[in-house]
Amino acid sequence: MKEFGQLLESLLAKKSSRIGQLEISASAGGYVVCNRDDVGRDDVAPREIEEAFEIAKFDDSGNYRPLKTAPNLQHGWKIFINNAAALQQAIDAFYPGRLAVLHALESGELVTTSLRETLDRQSGMYRVAAKISDQQIDDLVGNFCRSDGGCLRTILWKRDNTGTVPSTQLPSEKFASAQDQTGRNEKCIPLVCQEACNLLVAACREKVKTEGAMPPVP
Repeated sequence: MKEFGQLLESLLAKKSSRIGQLEISASAGGYVVCNRDDVGRDDVAPREIEEAFEIAKFDDSGNYRPLKTAPNLQHGWKIFINNAAALQQAIDAFYPGRLAVLHALESGELVTTSLRETLDRQSGMYRVAAKISDQQIDDLVGNFCRSDGGCLRTILWKRDNTGTVPSTQLPSEKFASAQDQTGRNEKCIPLVCQEACNLLVAACREKVKTEGAMPPVP
């Protein structure tokens, strides 16, 4: 916890006050966190840090957000935070586990897992996901993981152990940790993706079940 807090303070001081769709600003010895789209608004509702989990659950229309790094974080709120430890707690509520992954990256200890390896280790009803073809992966990841409407994480994993990119349909910026995945081209703390999430694995299974396992392209 202390190491993560020190990392966060260092990033805020040296790099950026933004992570994902969050804007973090200094205020009276503490911090204020809000949606980046709401910066400058004076009509947002003050909320407590304990409400961060609930805010992160739903989008503006009240729909459940199964993927917390999707670019659909709700608007109209701000949270006053007293210290870096509480700020870490809030960020973990909005983006679970991302600070731990970032800490591993910054310390040179991050291990990534290719999509094929992730799919090959599935069992039970998800075992069929490993039958997905390379072309199906290219199409699926290109749509599912895109920053615009998909996911704001920066992808560091590969398609397989040959080092092939997950999808040729994604721009090179999707794999660059310094890139602002919201499309604003502002300095920001990255949301790092070290391996395919459970939702992508489930989508691979569904694609195989719907389309069948396509033969490899000769």
